[in-house]
Amino acid sequence: MSTSPTTLVSDSRPPQRRSRPAPILSIRKLSTAFPGAAGPLVLVDDISLDVGPGETLAVVGESGSGKTMTFLSAIGLLPSYGRIIAGQVILDGHDLVGLDDESIRRLRGTTIAMVFQDPLSGLNPVFTVGEQLIEVIRAHVPLSRREAKARAIGLLERVRIPDPSRRVNDYPHQFSGGMRQRILIAMAIALQPKVLIADEPTTALDVTVQAEILDLLSELQDETGMLVLITHDLGIVARHADHVAVMYAGRVVEEGAIDSVFSTTSHPYTVSLFRSIPHLEASVDAPLTPIEGQPPQAGSRRPGCAFELRCFLSAGRADCRTVRPALLSAFSPGQSSACHHWGELGAASARQIT
Repeated sequence: MSTSPTTLVSDSRPPQRRSRPAPILSIRKLSTAFPGAAGPLVLVDDISLDVGPGETLAVVGESGSGKTMTFLSAIGLLPSYGRIIAGQVILDGHDLVGLDDESIRRLRGTTIAMVFQDPLSGLNPVFTVGEQLIEVIRAHVPLSRREAKARAIGLLERVRIPDPSRRVNDYPHQFSGGMRQRILIAMAIALQPKVLIADEPTTALDVTVQAEILDLLSELQDETGMLVLITHDLGIVARHADHVAVMYAGRVVEEGAIDSVFSTTSHPYTVSLFRSIPHLEASVDAPLTPIEGQPPQAGSRRPGCAFELRCFLSAGRADCRTVRPALLSAFSPGQSSACHHWGELGAASARQIT
């Protein structure tokens, strides 16, 4: 008897993990809520992710999908009106959820650090970059000001700022956007964290500078531990990540090794992301295939699949409208999908990016 594509996975079977190193960062069933007029808005919804030594995890999705908020929650940098309502964040054996601010502050920078999206707003315009680096170093390490300045110069040299011993005395406005991003990276690695999170690190940079920043991050990942790369660019994911998690409406909808997700895509949203990307080999008049409709309002929860109204597989299917799909094993070991009908997809559905 043949098996229907939609019954290839039992509803009760959890994702089967590909063999990976024991994680240094393990996010388990994390949910974060913000107050709303009609009740709490859940912007991070039951997220589970692992990152092991030497890995680069890319977290992909449209703006508002919950990528950044997941990791702001994880490292204790939520706005004052947001709160974690469920889950754990295990970092090097410590559960960060529930720790007091001082304990989390000690771990931030020394064990985990984040490079933020906007390099201009991430630096204080009234202090030199050297003063800002020295402040970060001396907050955690008992060094004299002279010793901390020497380390700051070394960090600027490490991130390829020309003439670092002179430029350590310059102000942020005296640097280009790409150089400011390098300074933020220097601040993030100042205390040699085991986990580096880069949030859209190439936003507003030209293509050449983007490549330089990403190559630098890859080098640092090789030297210091592991990298979480938050991005919307699947081309960056293909070139720099080992593992990818695709987020939509605050949830992970597909996860797996890069080769699995790119060759046998198992969620219609990921397929739609691939189809919307322009390709160099295409003719100039070739039409793009945008994703129809709009993402749901942040924090809203539909009874069924959040992607149902925009999905090319959902037409006329009651389960898509009424039953929330669980994240279950898909085509390959370690690959998982939150789609009732992932079995109807395959290699032909995705477009390879190199």
